[in-house]
Amino acid sequence: MEISIHEYKRVGVVSVAGRIDGSTAPEFEAQLKDLMQAVKKNIILDMEAVDFMSSSCLRVLLTTRKALMGIGGRLVMANPSKRVTVTMDIAGIDVLFEVFPDRESAIANF
Repeated sequence: MEISIHEYKRVGVVSVAGRIDGSTAPEFEAQLKDLMQAVKKNIILDMEAVDFMSSSCLRVLLTTRKALMGIGGRLVMANPSKRVTVTMDIAGIDVLFEVFPDRESAIANF
């Protein structure tokens, strides 16, 4: 898994590539927590290059969403891969996340 973070004035963009599974989910969660502690209450997940996500990743997504909502923030997705879309649909959590077709439209939403 590879993670890159870009901070903008009102939002942090986290780009993820590769697999998010039981062994990489803790690192993914730590990166998201670090970004929240950097006073970013709005986060965009660019998951275009994610080719697998396990239930560990789903847990990270849900706990991060809940934490951000608690401080008046949002967690949204930009351009999720087909695998991400299908996994979230099967898990029934696709309705919980705003999804944008690309990173630029997600950033413009903030």
